[in-house]
Amino acid sequence: MKLILASASPRRAEILRNAGLAFEVIRADVDETLLPGERAGDYVRRLAGQKARAALERLGRDAPPAILIGADTTVVASGQILGKPANDEDARRMLRLLSGQTHEVLTGITVIRSADGYSASQVETTRVSFASLSESDIEDYLASGEPFDKAGGYGIQGIGGRYARRIEGCYFNVMGLPLSRLWSMLRAFGWDERDAAGG
Repeated sequence: MKLILASASPRRAEILRNAGLAFEVIRADVDETLLPGERAGDYVRRLAGQKARAALERLGRDAPPAILIGADTTVVASGQILGKPANDEDARRMLRLLSGQTHEVLTGITVIRSADGYSASQVETTRVSFASLSESDIEDYLASGEPFDKAGGYGIQGIGGRYARRIEGCYFNVMGLPLSRLWSMLRAFGWDERDAAGG
């Protein structure tokens, strides 16, 4: 039974590859607008589910059995939900919020079995404490281009890792896919990597 990642994120794909999992990618574009009054955990769970279901729809009914993985990540700092920065000023705002503070990274995961449509969703939370950033630190980081396609405006696996002083919880969650949580979910679905190797 194939694994399908419903995401075009290179970081999520890297996590799965490095863990030795064979998978295919189906890009699932969904509207990521936050609903009025929506909590961060509900937000990432909803988007993860929408991505997995969108990929299932694209897969088609005649495709071989598969397990689809949808994921979405956001950052919560000072009570604010931070998605991907819209522009330079938005990225500056986010980095100033993170500077010298502890924030939370939340990832929603939805796993769907194509054969019967059975699904499960969970949310993983990791706390990250940031060093204090000077304005020149922020400007240098913006100039690198790294903040702009990442929730909260930083990538812990890249230059942004310089500023992460302490992590409580799953490191891979901060990258966008909590590997241990996902592995437990796949096992609960009866998935075995030997099945994937055989198609």
